[in-house]
Amino acid sequence: MAATSKPSRLETGDDVDEFVASHDVALVEFYTSGCALCQAMEPVLGNVARATDVAIGMVNPGDDIGLVDRFDIRSVPTLLLFEDGEETARLADGFQGGDAVTDFLASNVPTAVDAD
Repeated sequence: MAATSKPSRLETGDDVDEFVASHDVALVEFYTSGCALCQAMEPVLGNVARATDVAIGMVNPGDDIGLVDRFDIRSVPTLLLFEDGEETARLADGFQGGDAVTDFLASNVPTAVDAD
């Protein structure tokens, strides 16, 4: 079953927990307001959400500062991949294009990315 056609906005740690728990595979972007690279990631993540079976969420850890330490966020944008509720991979190398994000997903959860 396809996830969502666009990233879900998450507000708090509880929202992140619920989002991750409700999807077998979930990708969560940690971003901050005013971050141009983070803003540029949103349409990329929308395209990735439509092209894969991965649920994608976005959270600003500034809205729930405990998330910074809890998920060891040192830079934004940071993408965390969760499988069955556990973090399995992270991508914290700044802006990533759609191909890079899809490749990241394909290398970590190949079943969630259709091989065309």
